[in-house]
Amino acid sequence: MGKKAREIVELDLKDLIKDLNRAYCDEWLAFYAWWYMAQAVEGKGYEDMAEFLDKISKDELEHAKEVAERIIELGGMPVNSLSAIEKGANNPYPGVMKNLADYDEIIKLVLEAEAGAIEVYNKIAKKTFGKDHDTYQLVTHIMGEEITHEEMFENLKTK
Repeated sequence: MGKKAREIVELDLKDLIKDLNRAYCDEWLAFYAWWYMAQAVEGKGYEDMAEFLDKISKDELEHAKEVAERIIELGGMPVNSLSAIEKGANNPYPGVMKNLADYDEIIKLVLEAEAGAIEVYNKIAKKTFGKDHDTYQLVTHIMGEEITHEEMFENLKTK
């Protein structure tokens, strides 16, 4: 990030980098949970559930990359150790249930995590609106994808 760009950002960059690093950690945790479940899901129609989980895991990994790039542009460094990723996240690791044929539980887990991600990005969007245009555009883009993930899994609910 250049000198003039730093001048026009009307935020404490260290504080913003901290917020983005927490979101970065969240993305890694979600990526791993969804990727793992996509590999291990079982039961009737498991191919469809695996496809949904695999798709959003790839999106979460892309979000982590985009957030990392922005952290670096702002002069920071993304969290770089696995133990620090779990400690630095906004929300705890979503985990993986033992019964990977229980689609209702998978859907519930994903919906809770996606709702948390939407809250995180909404908070950062409000913080950056009119103060850091590039970060604002990035987080609203990611939030839009998280909203799509939430809708995808809401549509899968059986109850």
